Amino acid sequence: MIVEDDLSICNELSKLLENNNYETIVLKNFKNALNEILETSPNLILLDINMPYINGEALLQELRKKANIPVIMVTSINSETDEALSISYGADDYITKPYNPNILLLRIGAVLKRTNFESNVLSYKDLKINIQKGIIKKDDVEIILTKNEMIIFCYLLNHQNKIVTRDELMTDLWNNEEFINDNALTVNISRLRAKLKSVGYEDAIDTRKGMGYILS
Repeated sequence: MIVEDDLSICNELSKLLENNNYETIVLKNFKNALNEILETSPNLILLDINMPYINGEALLQELRKKANIPVIMVTSINSETDEALSISYGADDYITKPYNPNILLLRIGAVLKRTNFESNVLSYKDLKINIQKGIIKKDDVEIILTKNEMIIFCYLLNHQNKIVTRDELMTDLWNNEEFINDNALTVNISRLRAKLKSVGYEDAIDTRKGMGYILS
């Protein structure tokens, strides 16, 4: 995922990466950058520092509270302070513009190899949520979630401590090409609660009558 507000640079990066057999996606919604990143769950992020609405280093800090997606800072700011801050906030690498395309590709390859593509792993308390494998894990216990259960859990996690309406969950399932009715949503919520209960989180998802659900 390319997180950069300069369209010419986005196009340049996309072309370079696609010519080297990477799939790319460009962040469009900077106002909702964190949620869009988490919902897309890319294998790696190329992140600029100077962006509209949110500073790249601040976004990195917020991202690290939710996920371990590898991040390479790509910025025009050649500053040791910014490099040190980025690394301290959890960046996996840092490269300044104008960059050598071959060096950038080597760094991307090195970061992906080092992180072993474990980018689809989110955290909730002491649980690890592996989106790609469709499992939640606590210590040595692994629980398999269905695709719908995983979509619901990830949406609640991305909006943790906020009330999420049933309509929001239905819309997110629809956006993920999962077409379920209102009764099916209730069933999926019930099954998800049971699976969370089995790893010690009986009251993780609370129902707020007439409003929706909240993951605390």
